[in-house]
Amino acid sequence: MPRHIGIVACSAEGAALCYRTICAEAAPLLGPHAHPEISLHSHSLADYMAPIERGDWAAVGELMLSSANKLKAAGADFLICPDNTIHQAMHYVDGRSPLPWLHIAKVVADEATRRGYRRLALTGTRWLVESGVYPEQLTERGIEYCRPKAEERAEIARIIMDELVYGIFKPESVAYFQQVIARLKDESGCDAVVLGCTEIPLILSDENSPLPTLDSTRLLARAALKKAIG
Repeated sequence: MPRHIGIVACSAEGAALCYRTICAEAAPLLGPHAHPEISLHSHSLADYMAPIERGDWAAVGELMLSSANKLKAAGADFLICPDNTIHQAMHYVDGRSPLPWLHIAKVVADEATRRGYRRLALTGTRWLVESGVYPEQLTERGIEYCRPKAEERAEIARIIMDELVYGIFKPESVAYFQQVIARLKDESGCDAVVLGCTEIPLILSDENSPLPTLDSTRLLARAALKKAIG
């Protein structure tokens, strides 16, 4: 039997996309309508945002561990978190979690290595882009990275937190992402872009991005599916 996947959710739109991806892509592997057992636990996004805003990553880690313990009790065999930003709290979680985790940035970095990319543009919330979550994983693999400018990070964060997490998708916001990615391609020589917020893939893909995309949400979902079915 496939292993039971536990999803530690944070924002609804991203977690839903991750869940749907696992279910949709399992059928060709397991048979019509089949997918591994999946349990999802989510604290309120507001409960996460309060400690994130004050930089209290230990408190974020406690929320993640709370979900981990509930998913363990529900029978999950391993965990994923389709939220890039709160991976900043993983060092508070490691060693205390009742179950193993797949790390979203490690999954993305492995895929970047497999595809042969050498310099990645990073997009996501300002907390994520300004953190070491991706740089740590990319540097280990000899991959360079470029961050958007400070004002670009601020506007991208606004779009994510004021629009995307609420399921609001505006053409002008898509255009802004495209503008930033095109600049990082032309001025910094980036050869791919990390969609490092679980909601960004809802508005950007290889079809409309100036650079090839590394879709963190779907890559994590596929890695979980692979682990679940062995």
